Amino acid sequence: MVLERRIGNNGVVYYASANFDAVGVRHAFSTRIGGTSPAPFDSLNLGNPGCDVRDDYDRIWANYSRLTSSIGCGEEPPLRVHQVHGREVACVEAGRVFDTGERADALVSRDSQRVISVRTADCVPVLLCSGDGRIVAAVHAGWRGIIAGVIPAAAGKMLEGAGAAGTILAAIGPCIGPEAFEVGPEVLQAFIDVFGEAAPIARKADGKGTVDLRLAARMQLLSSGLRECNVDSTDRCTLTHRDEFFSHRRERGITGRMAAVIAANRS
Repeated sequence: MVLERRIGNNGVVYYASANFDAVGVRHAFSTRIGGTSPAPFDSLNLGNPGCDVRDDYDRIWANYSRLTSSIGCGEEPPLRVHQVHGREVACVEAGRVFDTGERADALVSRDSQRVISVRTADCVPVLLCSGDGRIVAAVHAGWRGIIAGVIPAAAGKMLEGAGAAGTILAAIGPCIGPEAFEVGPEVLQAFIDVFGEAAPIARKADGKGTVDLRLAARMQLLSSGLRECNVDSTDRCTLTHRDEFFSHRRERGITGRMAAVIAANRS
């Protein structure tokens, strides 16, 4: 199924999965629309770039509140991690303190009282939930994270308490599209090493090529045991659709961040 574009009562624009709605899981893939930040972070900025040009964190937290309240999750900032483009998975348990400085690229939560999140600006955001909605995950998967196996790692961590992989639901959010993601021969080879002849790449005459990160994420979800009908996605490209999304590559680093947020079913 295709993710739905929605507009909250406060003007926040986000994408969401009807499959997740059906099991009571509150979630969203944010856009850049509906926040309080000025250019170049206009307007729903949810993170800062690693450079001297930065947004005010009071505005960032206000933007998070606008996003989470638009999906019925209150206004408390979501739990997050220090993303490092690896495969580590952080776990959130009810009643336990969580270290937001933990170095990881995925979170798995069994706590319906707290929202978890990952930030992106071209990388692939993936949300997962168990068939009953009581276990959820948020994954940040750039090309390095896909090569490292962060998506299978998160799915595997969920399976420790989620039952059969075939019952897990997944949603792949907006990311850089294949036609916009040109890379060098070393990155192409890395995908061949992981995916073999089925690698989602297209070579060019000069040795460079493109990678379909969205398809790579889907392939890893399916190889982890998820059913094709349980994986939602979208064709929105963060680089091409400038009015809707931030893009690290398009803006050469000086840009805001989107977020994928999710909370487990309360029942």
